[in-house]
Amino acid sequence: MVTIMETELKKGIEEAIAKSKKSLIPILVSEVQKIDHIEPLSFFTVGKENYLGERFFWKDPTDSIYLIGLGVCHQIQSVDNRFNQVEDQWNQLLKEAIIVKDEEQKATGPFMFGGFSFDPLKKKTSLWSKYADSLFHVPKYLLSIVEGKTYLTTNIVCTQYDDSSIFEQTIVERQALVSKASKEYKSHFSMLVEEREVVDPEEWKQTVRDLVRDLKNGELKKVVLARELRLVFQDAVLVEGVLEQLLQEQKESFTFAFESNGDCFIGASPERLVKKEGNQLFSTCLAGSIARGKTEKEDKQLGDQLLNDAKNLREHLYVVEMIKEAMEKVCNEVKLPSRPSLMKMRDIQHLYTPVVGFSKEECSVLQVVDSLHPTPALGGLPQRQAVEKIRKIENLDRGFYAAPIGWLDYEGNGEFAVAIRSALIQGNEASLFAGCGIVQDSDAESEYVETKIKFRPMLSALGGLKK
Repeated sequence: MVTIMETELKKGIEEAIAKSKKSLIPILVSEVQKIDHIEPLSFFTVGKENYLGERFFWKDPTDSIYLIGLGVCHQIQSVDNRFNQVEDQWNQLLKEAIIVKDEEQKATGPFMFGGFSFDPLKKKTSLWSKYADSLFHVPKYLLSIVEGKTYLTTNIVCTQYDDSSIFEQTIVERQALVSKASKEYKSHFSMLVEEREVVDPEEWKQTVRDLVRDLKNGELKKVVLARELRLVFQDAVLVEGVLEQLLQEQKESFTFAFESNGDCFIGASPERLVKKEGNQLFSTCLAGSIARGKTEKEDKQLGDQLLNDAKNLREHLYVVEMIKEAMEKVCNEVKLPSRPSLMKMRDIQHLYTPVVGFSKEECSVLQVVDSLHPTPALGGLPQRQAVEKIRKIENLDRGFYAAPIGWLDYEGNGEFAVAIRSALIQGNEASLFAGCGIVQDSDAESEYVETKIKFRPMLSALGGLKK
């Protein structure tokens, strides 16, 4: 059993209420405590009873950080000028915030998690009706496991109308939560796919053929086209079970789940968009892919083929050049290797080039996200024209697919992945998304096969792989 001591939270709440009475604005109180270990999936699962639709889960590829949020203490969303608006709203919330924590505690304290849609100008459909074009949650309770140490952050927004009873309510609620989460996690994987619908496959292939013709006669170098696979299940999909499978099968990925009003966007992405830690920035160039081999010899042959394939190398170079250029605008120094290497996942291998930069003082995480999104790996080149082309010819409403998802703390540190290898879960249905880069010498059938490979991680996690 994990016991949470009544530390400085009461004092912080009293100060915040007094502050709010004077300023007439809500005041955020954030208290952090180091606690005994709680299994991340257990904490996420017990939140289902009281916080369904208000949960998130995040794990980085090295397992060095887990972030699980329950409840929504404060929500940030915007439409126009969305990266700047989100940052402005976040900074406004932090301006008067009262933070109770030790200095050495990392990735805790005031913190928000969320993401952006791929293209806010794309015509909306009912598929993504539960998600705004930018949506971030400040959780009521945040479990942080950082480099093996476990913390619980409690966030409360106090107003002039609150009184001390808010403290007693919070103490009872969070003690019940952590006590229940401390019990052993039970597996939730039990899903039966009844129906699968490949959405307009022949139409998608024809769109690829038409696009190839346009690429040969125009200024566009590359356009990424995505498609959808829809699964229908016998019962409501258990997000906890899908997360469990992703954590077991896609260990080298960013594993994420983000709930909003009953829907859940979930995935295991191999691609970092940007990480900011102090003045260091890290990004990833990931473009060009091929299947894994069934034997070690076949796997090496496929990897060597990818490393020497002109189309994939050209596609990868587009990404490297764009990310390097974007990073140089916000960094004093940028470092990257001269040739790509291989990133091998369970079902697929990619051409991979890591990028490290040392940021200028005025640089923020969301400014970098704005400058990088979408990379040529998910949009195309030139960037603006490629996105306009996608908006015109792609039937899919991408929503949060292929867009930035991640977190930002009150000290300006944060990390965003590109939300690929992902699915949107809606009750007993799930939409899976996959895309590929189309260039002048692309073949529609080959590109279709590539998207089938990219569906595999989520298909497997959802129990939908054909045996």
